[in-house]
Amino acid sequence: MLVSRQLEEKGFANGFSTRTGGVSDFPENSLNLAGYDEDSEENIAENRRRFLNLFDRPFQLASCWQIHSADVRHVRDFDDARDGDHRMDALVSHVDNILLGVKTADCVPVLVGDARTGAFAAIHAGWRGTVQSIVVKAIERLNKIYGTRPEDLTAAIGPAATARHYEIGQDVIDAFRANFPGSEHLFTPTKENHALIDLHTANREQLLGAGVRAENIAVAPLCTMERTDLFFSYRREKKLYGKTGRLMSVIGKK
Repeated sequence: MLVSRQLEEKGFANGFSTRTGGVSDFPENSLNLAGYDEDSEENIAENRRRFLNLFDRPFQLASCWQIHSADVRHVRDFDDARDGDHRMDALVSHVDNILLGVKTADCVPVLVGDARTGAFAAIHAGWRGTVQSIVVKAIERLNKIYGTRPEDLTAAIGPAATARHYEIGQDVIDAFRANFPGSEHLFTPTKENHALIDLHTANREQLLGAGVRAENIAVAPLCTMERTDLFFSYRREKKLYGKTGRLMSVIGKK
């Protein structure tokens, strides 16, 4: 897995999984961490066990049923963490020995930690979540529940489909223009009514706009669509094989 050194230094265990070292056939030995409709429960359970064993102590994993929304789940305790049936796309918590996790395969994972209060969040930001400002809503939830101040946050934006490859249509372009005046710099036109979009930059700018300091934001320079040797890519692999695995990005208190 990849680890944000900045979050580690602020006291947060964290990791962005890769596709290697598992038991799933995406192809063989793939570390698929979700997607029960395309893999067996036994494979996913073993892959999650291997992934969690990368951490230096036991953690309870908390996730959710992601639906490309801008809704934020509050994980209050261990019983709450075990219930993964909530239909949301971001999670916040303050509980020791819990890892919040979001699943991606081209969408943008964002992890944030508040060293002052010990609160933390994991966010799944596809284009729908990004256009609805899901990272901002997660920060607002951290503030409401834990008194988090944006200037105290450290954020890591993980591997995702980058502006070199992530092509979208006019409906997405119009949605961004409607919600973010001045967002033209996020687009690189390709053909009529289509463009490449930079979701890494979009989410970084939303973090900055929410008050997170630039020096406290790290962006992974890796593209999931380019590096299918390291990451799952829905856009690349679904067309080729009819299925793909899921990565997981997690954060908790050290």
